[in-house]
Amino acid sequence: MRSKVRELRTDRGWSQVQLATALGVSRQTVNALETGRYVPSLTLAFRASAIFELPIEHIFFPTEDDAPPSGGRR
Repeated sequence: MRSKVRELRTDRGWSQVQLATALGVSRQTVNALETGRYVPSLTLAFRASAIFELPIEHIFFPTEDDAPPSGGRR
C-alpha cells in the first residue's frame, strides 16, 4: 500500500513523533506507513483521514500487490 502520509505530515511541519501522538501509534508505525511497510487498519485510516481532513482514498492507495487473488472479484 502506498500513502501520502509523509507528504501530508511534512507539508504541515509535523515530526513523526507529533503525528504518532495524534494518531495514537508509535513513531515506528508512522515510519512504516510512510515507507509502505505497513497497511493501516480501518480504524487507523479513519483517524488519519480526520487528522489530515481528507478522504481516506486521498491518503492511502492500493498497489498491484494489494489486488485480490486471481479469480477474485474487484
